[in-house]
Amino acid sequence: MTPEQRNLARHALGLDGRRKRSYRNHFVTGQGANDHAAWMAMRDAGLAWRRQGNQLTGGDDLFGLTLQGARAALEPGETLCSEDFPKQT
Repeated sequence: MTPEQRNLARHALGLDGRRKRSYRNHFVTGQGANDHAAWMAMRDAGLAWRRQGNQLTGGDDLFGLTLQGARAALEPGETLCSEDFPKQT
């Protein structure tokens, strides 16, 4: 995971350096946006998933992290919300 991807992943999880536990797992962005290619690369690497845009997302794609991707974004002492990642092992 590149530093840019890690920053995007942390934002998707709601981790800002003050929180010690994630509280979400989503990021909306569309083709042509600066961060879309980074999310597609994470998806291709198995670190994220993608749902194509719809009315709810304004036509932009919805991305979220896989458990592997979410773990790669954590800093020491941080945890993942069990509602977003129920199968943490």
